[in-house]
Amino acid sequence: MSSLSKFKKVAGFSAFAFAAMTAANSVNAATWRYAHEEYEGDVQDVFAYDFKEHIEDNSDHTVQVYRFGELGESDDIMGQTQAGILQFVNQSPGFTGSLIPEAQIFFIPYLMPTDMDTVIEFFRESEAINKMFPELYAENGLKLLQMYPEGEMVVTANEPITEPADFKNKKIRVMTNPLLAETYNAFGATATPLPWGEVYGALQTNMIQGQENPIFWIESGGLYEVSPHLTFTSHGWFTTAMMANLDFYEGLSDEDQKLIQDAADYAFEKIIVHIDGLADEALEKIKAASDEVTVTRLDDEQIEAFKARAPQVEEKFIEMTGESGEELLNQFKEDLKEVQKD
Repeated sequence: MSSLSKFKKVAGFSAFAFAAMTAANSVNAATWRYAHEEYEGDVQDVFAYDFKEHIEDNSDHTVQVYRFGELGESDDIMGQTQAGILQFVNQSPGFTGSLIPEAQIFFIPYLMPTDMDTVIEFFRESEAINKMFPELYAENGLKLLQMYPEGEMVVTANEPITEPADFKNKKIRVMTNPLLAETYNAFGATATPLPWGEVYGALQTNMIQGQENPIFWIESGGLYEVSPHLTFTSHGWFTTAMMANLDFYEGLSDEDQKLIQDAADYAFEKIIVHIDGLADEALEKIKAASDEVTVTRLDDEQIEAFKARAPQVEEKFIEMTGESGEELLNQFKEDLKEVQKD
């Protein structure tokens, strides 16, 4: 055989092998769909793109991210995830609470601390977060990959709030979450569940007189434009969770499962850096954009007046969730005691 013939034969074999390898890779590669509840550049969006970055840098898979409204509201994207249309979803316990009642624990006021270092340590070390919650989510067809904080909750209203009496005759928008409604009713308001897409218009037309959210969301959603009086009540942090469809996850190879968990851990480490100082930046943007905004930070005495109403919300949580909720709450408190002691 001539050298030229040998070359053609080798070249042909190499081309065939390359084509076969490429075909095999394309079969193994997948496009995974991931939806969250926020806008471009918001915390959940940053987390999603950090997750996407790790997946795509370390595999042939790709991740398609869908933001708020592109596939519907929060309930819609959860339904699509449970049906297997989406592989991943990021949803706060504020909405997941109707599916997993125990997830409402984050809405017991004054249960969580508000200093960031303690909050982050809690999410890292908590047995309730890292062992008990995954089991509860799995019972509902979801693989809990990561829970993480987004920011301290801030109340906006049509006038400053300094005491429970200021909530009288005010309709305060809450997520479709029974325990959060209980919290604002305990504070003296009339809790009014509304989907996010209706909040701005309802504030603008005085159908509701206030709402709560982390400060970055108040800024990015323009809520201060129609609800300009901001009150820092120190009653809790906004928490969210990233999940996968459980059947999808369990059908993956060990290698891909590890890839996904590593990507979720990578995104967690990136997001806790991202949220450090984010609230202050957002508040400065709000102040620069509007002369009507007022900022009230409750002092210890004022906080105590609200905190005194928290036990009735805790009792309601146990009533809603039974023995499993009480066990989770006890572990939650133990975990918090440990991180606060350290």
